[in-house]
Amino acid sequence: MLKKFKEFALKGNIIDLAVAVIIGTAFGKIVASFVSDIIMPLLSIFTGKIKFENLFIALDGKTYETIEAAQTAGASTLNYGMFIISVIDFFIIAISIFITLGQLNKLAAKLANKKPEAAPAVKNCPFCKTSIHIDASRCPNCTSDIDKSEKLEELENNKGE
Repeated sequence: MLKKFKEFALKGNIIDLAVAVIIGTAFGKIVASFVSDIIMPLLSIFTGKIKFENLFIALDGKTYETIEAAQTAGASTLNYGMFIISVIDFFIIAISIFITLGQLNKLAAKLANKKPEAAPAVKNCPFCKTSIHIDASRCPNCTSDIDKSEKLEELENNKGE
């Protein structure tokens, strides 16, 4: 049982998943900071400087200045401002993932369309210039010995160097 667990835990997919969760968590923190520290203050300019963090309804019927004051008093609160912030977080993460996956799919499509060039299956006979199989050692048309001709060409090319 321990051996099977070790195989399961060390599979590439499990490790990839763990890395993805860690990166996803860090990305979520970045997006949450982006929303709370940049988007929401900018949005509050257009909404009359409303702080979404302090939008709540006290369920005991009383009015409190902040959520903390209501919770200190022991009142239950319905924090709809925090819900709005979470919805904005979600949409930013969803858009980011959509864009990222779109780019990855484009890249995968480009890589799938690139096929490696196949090695030539034919060559020309140096004597009669007809196409013959790449592995042929004798031309079927003129019956010339191709191997000797190739060796002579190599020798002549090496003399010139």
